[in-house]
Amino acid sequence: MMEGVLFYILATVLVFFSILTVVARNPVRSALYLISALLSVAGLFFLQEAEFVGAVQVLVYVGGIMVLFLFVIMLVSVREVVFQRKAGRQWKAGVVLALVMAAELVYFLINGVGIFQSTPPETGIIVAPETQNTETLGRVLYGTYLLPFEIASILLLVAIIGAVVLSKKEI
Repeated sequence: MMEGVLFYILATVLVFFSILTVVARNPVRSALYLISALLSVAGLFFLQEAEFVGAVQVLVYVGGIMVLFLFVIMLVSVREVVFQRKAGRQWKAGVVLALVMAAELVYFLINGVGIFQSTPPETGIIVAPETQNTETLGRVLYGTYLLPFEIASILLLVAIIGAVVLSKKEI
């Protein structure tokens, strides 16, 4: 019961911040909305007990890719971008795609979960037991490959400092 409630909360947050990402006029706010949407996707992964995929979502997309996006936003003149026209000529295709996606959503809501039901495995097929892949990966990453992991984090820190210095205007 609680998992269902959390799913709907995270899905609502995801849709809300996704829409805000697209319609925001300020690129910095749009990037922050995208970070919130990516965090809610990570929450959905954690809810489905895919801890590794959720952690990768946070580390790679929220941590790495969004830092890169913010670097680009800092280097581009934001004042010029704010006054540019947001909607292009593809708005008709966007409306058609939105209608198709809405029709699919209605179809799945009407037919329910019966569409996704799978047949149980036949007797005689051995089902692999659950393993702790996340724990094993963590031991390898923070044990065997600790030095390359720390070097990558220092490189990201240097890139952040370099972007701040390059984007800073002299007064």
